[in-house]
Amino acid sequence: MALTRSDATTVPEDGTPPGPREWRILAVALSAAFMAVFDLFIVSIATPALRADLDAGDASLELVVSGYAFAYAAGLVTGARLGDRFGYRRMFVLGMSAFAVASLLCALALSPGQLVAARLLQGLTAAAMVPQVLSLITVTFPASHRGRATAWYGAITGLGSLAGQILGGVLVAADAFGLGWRTIFLINVPLALVAVLLALRVLPKGPHGRTARFDPVGAFAVSSALALVLVPLSLGREQGWPVWAWLCVGAAVPTGFLAMRWQRTLADRGGDPVVNPELFRNRPYALLLLAASLYQLYFGSFLFAVPLLVQERLGAGADQAAVVFLLQGLLFTVASMLGGRLVARYGTRVPTAGGSLVVAGMLLIVAELAVSEGDLSSWWLIPPLALVGMGNGFLLPPLLGAALSRVRSAQAGAASGTLNTAQQFANSLGVTLVGGVFLALAGDELAGADTAMEILAVGYAVVAVTLVLLIRAADRAGGRPGPRGAGN
Repeated sequence: MALTRSDATTVPEDGTPPGPREWRILAVALSAAFMAVFDLFIVSIATPALRADLDAGDASLELVVSGYAFAYAAGLVTGARLGDRFGYRRMFVLGMSAFAVASLLCALALSPGQLVAARLLQGLTAAAMVPQVLSLITVTFPASHRGRATAWYGAITGLGSLAGQILGGVLVAADAFGLGWRTIFLINVPLALVAVLLALRVLPKGPHGRTARFDPVGAFAVSSALALVLVPLSLGREQGWPVWAWLCVGAAVPTGFLAMRWQRTLADRGGDPVVNPELFRNRPYALLLLAASLYQLYFGSFLFAVPLLVQERLGAGADQAAVVFLLQGLLFTVASMLGGRLVARYGTRVPTAGGSLVVAGMLLIVAELAVSEGDLSSWWLIPPLALVGMGNGFLLPPLLGAALSRVRSAQAGAASGTLNTAQQFANSLGVTLVGGVFLALAGDELAGADTAMEILAVGYAVVAVTLVLLIRAADRAGGRPGPRGAGN
């Protein structure tokens, strides 16, 4: 029986292929995913230019990248619930419009502090629009076809990363009108305006499913717990780990505990918690949530460290660095597109192969850096990065598709918001913690960046193996195979 929605449209019955209308909705919704990832990657490759032009220190560079991811993570669950409450189209349009304004403020920044503040605002606006993507996928596509939609989601994020890396390098190197790195933010404004116009025309009106009530206490408590971890980790190393940093980290534990206790209490009362505890009793979903978070922790720190290695240690310009990352992004996109059908046929062997490719790519990076003893052309990183990109494409979409296939449409907002929040918190933590370790090991002027990258690459290989084990555990835990159910 079809599930009715408040705007008098219906979710296709399970097994019924989505029609042109559903694919148009997906195409417009995915613009938010593209924009959010695009802005993360485009800034990663521009960090050397930011350091030179704004005289930004290590902490400022980390905050420009991780601050965006933190604000994004802190607001995602709330953004998802607001979508449940006020309608996915309305929140998408408001979020995308605000994203354009925040991008303009980033371009106008005159100091590292101003840029960090504008990036925090940009992350919050992204948190308003992006959760609507997975929510729309969940309520528009039946479970048997949701894997195809999430494969597109993975492909578009890959395309966003590719466009960010390539276009970021090109824009910084071109220095159009003498604006330098500012053009990487200005380009968002026309793209966002087009997305808003299309959303008003294509996305369905009204809330999708039950009317959710906002939980301001939970939103503040969850955000505070995240901030108490990320802020001291971002600023502590450069300030010599002052007492306040340790106090904040210590306070994060009881704050997180009280936040989750409130969520359980509110759920028991029949309320709408920001983080629904029922989701964590779904063991396959919980395992895949952990796997997705671990993936993003490695991926976020990798994308922070490698551009610094390529540009500041190996001497590549921004345009050359863009070419170095080109094949990686292309293969990520291609693998994401193929992943859904391959997973439907071969199950967990596909993410296993993806993890193996990541391990091979990481070990090849270690071998190249070790053999060259630091005298390495950045072009030699293209083959290992290509392996890593393809492996990531075979890992990420199965994770997302399998996790979303385990939840009911009524839980779409909570499940997608929790999944996105966990990923972006892990991304921010990866940039802040692992990126900080990279900078500490690399030393002044990144003279030891090659050694630092060797150490991190070995760690990333271990993470890839762990991801495969978690996916297989989720596969065994459910009545329906996790990744197999994700891909159609």
